[in-house]
Amino acid sequence: MPYSFDQASKDVVKKLQGRDLRPVECLSYATKFRLFNILQETSSRLAFKTEYIPVGFTLLHILEPNIPVPEPEVSAPIALKHDLFMELEANLDVRDSAGGGVGFDKSGGYDIEVQSKSIPNPKLESLQNRKLLDQLPTFMKTCRTDGKNLYVVTEAYELTKDTVLEGTSNGKFSIKGIINQLVKGEAKGRRMRKDSISVPKGSVMAYKLQQLVIENNTCVILHSHHGKKRMTFPGIPKYESAPNPTDRYLEISIATGPWKNDIDPIGRIKEPAHLDFRCLQNEVYKQTERLAELSKNVQEVVFSSFLHMLCEGDRNVLYDLMNKLELNQLGHMGGPGGKILDELRKDSSPPWIDLKDLILYLLQALMVLSDTQLCLLAQSVEMRLLPHQVDLVKSILQPNFKYPWNIPFTLQPQLLAPLQGEGLVITYGLLEECGLKMELNNPRSTWDLEAKMPLSALYGSLSFLQQLSGA
Repeated sequence: MPYSFDQASKDVVKKLQGRDLRPVECLSYATKFRLFNILQETSSRLAFKTEYIPVGFTLLHILEPNIPVPEPEVSAPIALKHDLFMELEANLDVRDSAGGGVGFDKSGGYDIEVQSKSIPNPKLESLQNRKLLDQLPTFMKTCRTDGKNLYVVTEAYELTKDTVLEGTSNGKFSIKGIINQLVKGEAKGRRMRKDSISVPKGSVMAYKLQQLVIENNTCVILHSHHGKKRMTFPGIPKYESAPNPTDRYLEISIATGPWKNDIDPIGRIKEPAHLDFRCLQNEVYKQTERLAELSKNVQEVVFSSFLHMLCEGDRNVLYDLMNKLELNQLGHMGGPGGKILDELRKDSSPPWIDLKDLILYLLQALMVLSDTQLCLLAQSVEMRLLPHQVDLVKSILQPNFKYPWNIPFTLQPQLLAPLQGEGLVITYGLLEECGLKMELNNPRSTWDLEAKMPLSALYGSLSFLQQLSGA
């Protein structure tokens, strides 16, 4: 598959090293993160990053007309180049009757030029405390009711020219020996795929945002995204789903359980208790239990729809569905996403189960993963690898989750045993895309703090898909 827009955007953010700089997730939304575009904060999750989705309006659409608009500052063009090559191979040993190997490699990259357009704080002063329109758009009324926070784009890195992202992937296998009871010999094969994506000039690769505060029918843009948290609509309690008795039980258990006094090696500092792996495990368990309470028919519709989207490898469809749910737009949508919206409109779930929230949970987990991982997840479902992968990912997260430094670890042989040949390559591909350095013939690796979020999202995605696939 090609070097995706999502990969390129994340890499651009790393190269620019700008504080509070965020990548644009999907190419189809790359023109909706320009200066003054308004973004809505998504529902927060324990281990997944907060997403910011465009609402389709700019700041200028909601302010009183005929206001002076500050001129953006434009930087000199910045040239960025990146080449990627990854290779994984595994030896086969099937009951001592056949040997060989499987593997895949992929390459890709980009050669681009970006330019920053920004409105620094001194220029934003001309927009501070401006009156809003008397008739506000519907989305703002919904945000006020639900206590959703809004933000405005104040800096955007845009492509200065049309660009093509290219990528090549190769799959290969060889088997030699007794292939089955009737056949003795050897087999070889190779599968190659080359793709490209055209990214037009003006597409936003990365952006910065600042929060909006609406009070007394005026608009204020906060100078910093940090500091004390404020609500966009002060005085309106932030929307939270109905409390669940299990939530309070887990909160008490984590605070008072027998592990609260665990002693770590001298000199080691672990992250706060609420960031312990047990919190993530309990949260995922609670959500999958709620999934299990849905009717078999609903689970099958949700599962088949997500599997279709994963097989297509189209991140834009997943992102579009997430946006529609976050913005409460349950209208028309084609394809498998439309089938999920149909289920939501006729939702017959038990009253204590929020089907939309469950779907959003899976969507937010999937959006943390790369395009390559989405495709590998589809293959994992088809090869029925999910239970083994859940156990393997859990075995990595559980001992390392709370430590903010690099720690060597060894994968447990009994967990690798069921993953043979192509299944092992697919699984290692999922782990390596999270940021772990994996070698197929060496079970040792190193925990990297940057891998924590994608591994957590992978754990949640695998758990959800496993539950749905067994419906």
